[in-house]
Amino acid sequence: MKRSFRAMGTDVHLLTHDASPRILESALETVVAIFEREEQRFSRFRSDSELSRLNASTGTWIEVTPPFLEVVRLALAGAEATRGLFDPTVLRALEAAGYDRTFTAIEDHSGEPHHVPIPCGRWGEVEVRNDFIRTPDGVGLDLGGLVKGWTADLAAEAAVASGLDWVVVNAGGDLRIAGDGPPLEIGIQEPGCPDEVACIVRVDEGALATTSVTQRRWGPDLHHVIDPRIGLPARTPILQATIWDEACATAEIASKRALLEGVAALDELTGVLILTSGEIVTNLSGVAA
Repeated sequence: MKRSFRAMGTDVHLLTHDASPRILESALETVVAIFEREEQRFSRFRSDSELSRLNASTGTWIEVTPPFLEVVRLALAGAEATRGLFDPTVLRALEAAGYDRTFTAIEDHSGEPHHVPIPCGRWGEVEVRNDFIRTPDGVGLDLGGLVKGWTADLAAEAAVASGLDWVVVNAGGDLRIAGDGPPLEIGIQEPGCPDEVACIVRVDEGALATTSVTQRRWGPDLHHVIDPRIGLPARTPILQATIWDEACATAEIASKRALLEGVAALDELTGVLILTSGEIVTNLSGVAA
């Protein structure tokens, strides 16, 4: 059974077994409410969000809620673990590249983005003390992808707690499995072709997260994946990285590392890389598409 809705700028799908209508609708209501709540908290396009409040007050100690603090701690730990390839302080570079409004608004906008590198890598200067956070002067946080994966984790676990035996929550390629379900064959999208499958992997637990330079593009070499080493949209031989991990949040961090680091990342990570040459490199079990 499948239910879908729109949140965080993407389509969110809930897939599960043949449950009773009452349990299914209760689970769906729970999942929708979680996505709406966290979008309100973390959206950088809502002036009243907690993230916007923090980004408007750089250099100042700001009190935040426990969930917000949890995500920031995850982001900082992810930056350290990936040696800065995952960097939550890329916001100004992302805005300078043109992603300074919702993606729908970007598609309707004819203005030219700046092509000037914006320094990144200042995640080590973000300070956390009890329930307060202080970012360096002029440094904004971009938590979008991580929040999407983290919310998928929350939603999947809550859906099982509401009565489903097992569930898959897929938020635009960030996918979390929860509960005791059957082994699943999951199609990995062909980069740039939403209706085509590049390969199929077998997964029975955990999560998959995908980072791609073919999505959210608004011009030549302009997309939403910033390489913090150069302060510009990434130019990489990897078109798309899909990584497996126990949780979607950590898989999201790892997928950005893999896209920027390249094939060598699969020495430590588990997933599927699709190269600009069309070659598919994977250490996940699967079947041909």
